[in-house]
Amino acid sequence: MTDHHGAKLDFAKDMSYGDYLGLDALLYAQHPRSEAHDEMLFIIQHQTSELWMRLAIHELHAARNAILANDLRPAFKMLARVTRIFEQLNGAWDVLRTMTPSEYTDFRPALGNSSGFQSHQYRMIEFILGNRQTALTKVHAHKAEAHGVLMDELQRPSLYQVALSLTARGLDLSDPAGLPAQASWVAQQPIQDMWQHVYEDPATHWELYELAEKLVDLEDYFRRWRFNHVTTVERIIGFKRGTGGTAGVAYLRKMLEVELFPELWHVRGDL
Repeated sequence: MTDHHGAKLDFAKDMSYGDYLGLDALLYAQHPRSEAHDEMLFIIQHQTSELWMRLAIHELHAARNAILANDLRPAFKMLARVTRIFEQLNGAWDVLRTMTPSEYTDFRPALGNSSGFQSHQYRMIEFILGNRQTALTKVHAHKAEAHGVLMDELQRPSLYQVALSLTARGLDLSDPAGLPAQASWVAQQPIQDMWQHVYEDPATHWELYELAEKLVDLEDYFRRWRFNHVTTVERIIGFKRGTGGTAGVAYLRKMLEVELFPELWHVRGDL
């Protein structure tokens, strides 16, 4: 008889690994709409990316709440985790890039008008981080729950706004984060000056200094994810229009210019 080192083998009456993780639903959630071999890769790559984004949203909400409570050490851990999530998302592009243009063409018509541009979780991440293009909520109007959570997010200050408010309190300055919650963030010189004060004396303002660097780390990996998205799309479809109607690569390249925490990048030239 094989020795299984005491491992439990009968789960007829107990919760198993698959039960806990809901694997039956997860592993049978792939429904290719063509006979093309590579459609399974395309579906799984995007499904796993959505799972990682779900975790990123969970961590970003918690990090924002921790910053609001002036509890920075847990926030640092959560922000570092989100950075690693985007490292994982970057790795997913490497897998997708094994698909050639010919292989994608085999099943692209099956996508119809569906596109990653319609990911409400990606839009939620951008809204939390402060890139709030409110007109894009229309993309999600046909899904009441997704649209509702996005509209709720627009009533809250972004992660960057709560970080700015905390930094101002730490430096005994007036709160500079008065931009309406619904608006996309724009660079402001007084905020850059505030960060410069932190960077010029990190020993005195160590927690705020670390907060700044955690935000820079996060945007750094987020930018890498965007860049890898652009190169992957260009490699596979060239300059065709996206399935969702965007200009494809041209649109994605424009997104590379977006700065989430601009003053934290601009201040480096003045130090």
